[in-house]
Amino acid sequence: MSSAEATGSERDQHEGGHASIGFYWMIAGILTVITGVEVAIFYIEALAPVLVPVLLVLSTAKFAMVVMFFMHLKSDSKVFSVLFLAGLSLAVFVVAMMIILYQFLPRFDVVGG
Repeated sequence: MSSAEATGSERDQHEGGHASIGFYWMIAGILTVITGVEVAIFYIEALAPVLVPVLLVLSTAKFAMVVMFFMHLKSDSKVFSVLFLAGLSLAVFVVAMMIILYQFLPRFDVVGG
């Protein structure tokens, strides 16, 4: 076996078989539909009380899809996916706790002169 064949074989093993172009178009279509749902939800007045949580969930789902598929974390080592999702989870947790903290924090009026 020549060195060129070995290099190609090693490359195929490392890549783990990338998805087809059609698959990426399907992911792009799903992301487009989610974006359309986000825009539609913004204009539906009945959903105003749950607007922020729904938009946060949809945005997080889109972000995770982009990272997992277009940044190839889906085909990379699981360690990279775990590290990314751990950071994302920590960020979501911190933002949620800040929202809860400021929602229930007593408000102080500043007496000015």
